[in-house]
Amino acid sequence: MGYGMRSLFHRMTRGPVVAPELRLHRKFRSQFLELERTLIVYVPPDYERDTHQRYPVLYMHDGQNLFDSSTAFGGNEWRLDDTAEELIERGAIEPLIIVGIYNTGEQRIHEYTPTADAKLGGGKADLYGRMLVEEIRPFIDGTYRTLRGSENTGLGGSSLGGLVTLHLGLKYPQIFGKLAILSPSVWWDKKVILREIEQLPQRPDLKIWLDMGTEEGGMALEDTEMLRDAMRAKGWSVGKDLAYSEILGATHSETSWAERVGPFLQFLFPARTR
Repeated sequence: MGYGMRSLFHRMTRGPVVAPELRLHRKFRSQFLELERTLIVYVPPDYERDTHQRYPVLYMHDGQNLFDSSTAFGGNEWRLDDTAEELIERGAIEPLIIVGIYNTGEQRIHEYTPTADAKLGGGKADLYGRMLVEEIRPFIDGTYRTLRGSENTGLGGSSLGGLVTLHLGLKYPQIFGKLAILSPSVWWDKKVILREIEQLPQRPDLKIWLDMGTEEGGMALEDTEMLRDAMRAKGWSVGKDLAYSEILGATHSETSWAERVGPFLQFLFPARTR
């Protein structure tokens, strides 16, 4: 467990402190969705020392799973702060700010899906997107020293979080230029996300990480291969603006997703050449 996790309780009780840290913003309210939620923000090691530096931002869904085992599903965190910090200190990625947006429990399936299902509900992804674009992003830009522009802004998530990442990336390519799509729920609503790709008039300027584990069950791997092929047909190039990985033995779990943090950060936010 890294420095960030060891001092989480201390930070929670006294607010923002010297980086490298996690900062909590509780009870964030939206005019688009009913429930309040917590935002958790990682800032890079030199954030407080170099006060003129601005940083790219990665927004991540399911924020409670990213940094803290006490809030993560099954107690298994992604160790996103520890991995990012190690890569920054090695010069493998550029320093960045990471914003974790907590999900809201039972409402997660509704907020992370672009269309409604008669049995499962859903269909509030566009409202969630408006919250992210019109409320959360301006709040982060006004509170932290961020770099603006789609080339400096990423969005990521797993499972339904991967689905909503791709849906919102396609809807707002002028805002989110980098997407981390882990184990996406392609199956939702008869694979509606494939139809979204096919109906694109042209390929948006998006750099995409896409992956799936070989042991995630059902048709997950085959569905993701279909998604990859739909992207290629629309003009994305594997190895250039699309990274595609099938991870041998990986399951649909926080533990497996934690193992992919380093690779997707290095693909989406490589160290800048000087």
